[in-house]
Amino acid sequence: MRKESFDFLNAYLNNAAPTGFEAPGQKLWLDYIKPYIDDYFVDTYGTVVGVINPEASYKVVIEAHADEISWFVNYITAEGYIYVRRNGGSDAVIAPSKRVNIHTKNGPVKAVFGYPAIHVRKPEQDKAPTVETIFLDCGATNKQEVEDLGIHVGCVITFDDELWVMNEKYYVGRALDNRIGGFMIAEVARLLKENRKKLPFGLYIVNAVQEEIGLRGAEMIAHRIKPDVAIITDVTHDTQSQGYEKKAHGDLHCGKGPVLTYGPAVQNNLLNMLFEVAEKNEIPFQRAAATRATGTDTDAFAYSSEGVASALISLPLKYMHTTVETVHRDDVDNIIKLYYEFLLQLKADHDFRYLK
Repeated sequence: MRKESFDFLNAYLNNAAPTGFEAPGQKLWLDYIKPYIDDYFVDTYGTVVGVINPEASYKVVIEAHADEISWFVNYITAEGYIYVRRNGGSDAVIAPSKRVNIHTKNGPVKAVFGYPAIHVRKPEQDKAPTVETIFLDCGATNKQEVEDLGIHVGCVITFDDELWVMNEKYYVGRALDNRIGGFMIAEVARLLKENRKKLPFGLYIVNAVQEEIGLRGAEMIAHRIKPDVAIITDVTHDTQSQGYEKKAHGDLHCGKGPVLTYGPAVQNNLLNMLFEVAEKNEIPFQRAAATRATGTDTDAFAYSSEGVASALISLPLKYMHTTVETVHRDDVDNIIKLYYEFLLQLKADHDFRYLK
């Protein structure tokens, strides 16, 4: 990866962009892609769309979501401890001993998720942490001191963990789900511009908000763009470490390539084109199957308006919804390459319908 790209990835992942509060991260993303696009627009809730060839009638979307899981301040005790509630699929089990930033109008306040010491817990009564039992300590001794720091019910909280590289092969950190996707589609725009490639259709590079609470940003922007084709990137589970049942979750590996998914929301002619592009360009890939829904923004695009030919390219990831989400750099590079080569071979007005 070139230095400038890694510097952007590092800044983008280390920035906090919790669900509903994505604007600072969206600005970073937009500033990065501006040199590579012809136009852009931003919707009411903060989804950002970079556009190449905005006058073209045939519209192709490549999309990722920008938001990360987080917490809300929910209750402040008289003694100055803070209880929380989830914003998205946050995991109470991993919270104890974690450092956090409580975001206030005056800037972030540092705090920690405390937990009773092992010395005072009875092993036979030990239970996994829950949202009701975890709490924050921001160094205050009473409720007034907490409020004097600018903390109040509704302040959003993110883990204080940053990107690092493990064994020269893996990117590790929080919020790779799915700002790493935003990075990949931004790199596609960069490559098209720097290689002076002209597309015969309009390309809409979409960084959507509020995926973690129900695909809401994608739902809104899909109805606005009304694309002909949409390819979504998100993360999926690497199933090799303990705790995964391959009979249920499939046999997927970090480092073995992008995952292409079958499912009702995935348009098969579009999916088959992705397979063909991958094989022609010697891009390794893996296969997965969804049930009723993919659980990603693919569903929102597929079923919007009159229906949109949609597909999903997933990045294998270890330890989802933790502060050590882990992806292989080769998979990142290969997803970028798959997007790029797909776009170069796609013809304007291609009709993906099964029956014509």
